[in-house]
Amino acid sequence: MSNQQTQAEQRGEHILAVFDTAFGELLAADPAAFRVKFRKMAASAFAFYRGTACLFYSDVERERAGGPYLDDRTSRVWIHGDLHAENFGTYMDANGRLIFNVNDFDEAYVGPFTWDLKRFAASVALIGYTKALSDEKITELVRTYAGAYRERIHALATGAKNDEVPPFTLETAEGPLLDALRDARSLTRFGLLDSMTEIRDFERRFTAGGGSIELDAATRYKVLAAFDGYLETLPESSLSRPDSYRVKDVVGRRGIGIGSAGLPSYNILLEGNSDALENDVVIYMKQGQTPAVSRHITDEQVRSYFHHEGHRTVISQRALQAHADPWLGWTELDGSGQLVAEVSPYAVDLDWSDIDDPAEIAAVVADLGRATATMHAAADDQSGHSLVPFSTERAIDAVIAADENGFADLLVDFAHSYGARARADHQIFVDLFRNGRIPGL
Repeated sequence: MSNQQTQAEQRGEHILAVFDTAFGELLAADPAAFRVKFRKMAASAFAFYRGTACLFYSDVERERAGGPYLDDRTSRVWIHGDLHAENFGTYMDANGRLIFNVNDFDEAYVGPFTWDLKRFAASVALIGYTKALSDEKITELVRTYAGAYRERIHALATGAKNDEVPPFTLETAEGPLLDALRDARSLTRFGLLDSMTEIRDFERRFTAGGGSIELDAATRYKVLAAFDGYLETLPESSLSRPDSYRVKDVVGRRGIGIGSAGLPSYNILLEGNSDALENDVVIYMKQGQTPAVSRHITDEQVRSYFHHEGHRTVISQRALQAHADPWLGWTELDGSGQLVAEVSPYAVDLDWSDIDDPAEIAAVVADLGRATATMHAAADDQSGHSLVPFSTERAIDAVIAADENGFADLLVDFAHSYGARARADHQIFVDLFRNGRIPGL
């Protein structure tokens, strides 16, 4: 057997071990959901990378040993935890403004800020590769991202006013970000309700089928009791609105998407803020998952801060996202932490399939660099959380300033090396999967 084959074998064993730790229990509970998840991951190296934050952090931790740009402070800031080029999109904030920003906070935690940047940089290399961009072009894109992040962090650290660093809105965004916001603006609550519900006996109910699962009386009762607990976690500003919180219907949902395979979830239909049927609200309740990054953070103060994974997801999202969804809260069901939020009619993800012009890709990557910096700066002493009691933007600004030139180089080197690693891992994974080597499937 050649040396290369031996290395691939060893890497395959490592991938299986990491998967067993990350997915083992959920996979045993719902193998069918994981067959779907893994088929989606088999489609491309980027899809594989999206579904394997667990593997990424096991690799990053092994090479860490402190790591450049990390000190006592910059090693423990709120991070997104799964920051790749597709985890950005639109949402409507608590003030009714459509914002384009980072989304999907299921993996958020407190850890080294460079881990978010490395995860994003490698995703740029993978997307660039699928668009047949040269290594030089990919290097330029990562430098663009690093430069935009650096510039925005410095502006925030030196006290830039809000109008100097505005969020991405219909007024300020350009290019594909503006397209996503305009798409979101054309969506309606009525359209969402139409796709999920119907009027039966003069009242709105969930439509049967299409992934909905009827609940037995005992489960329904448990979900409603958990819903009552959730209401207590909403901020005062949400509860003062004229909504009645009257539950009209509850259904189960199959765990869908690359990230949520095997996790039970529920949809709850609520009376809107009037008797009219067109402003009813759909919220979802889903079991919080252990974030991949948390397995590699040993800080007891961080670990003991969260009651459960639902609480962690919500506290993290509120910290990282200015003016988060007013319906965002947590609860417990069957002893497991649950995340609760609105199924938003206004969510549009950034679509990379039509972003092919290198100049346009560079402009988008720069905007995402600014969005990343704004997110890292949001969650600190100003956001009311005792876990990060210092100004993150000033701490990050100081460590980058100490070695300005090395910052982009670090991300460029990582993007190329880990992009190649992920492409090789994807091939190893496909062979393991199709040859029946993944236990339990």
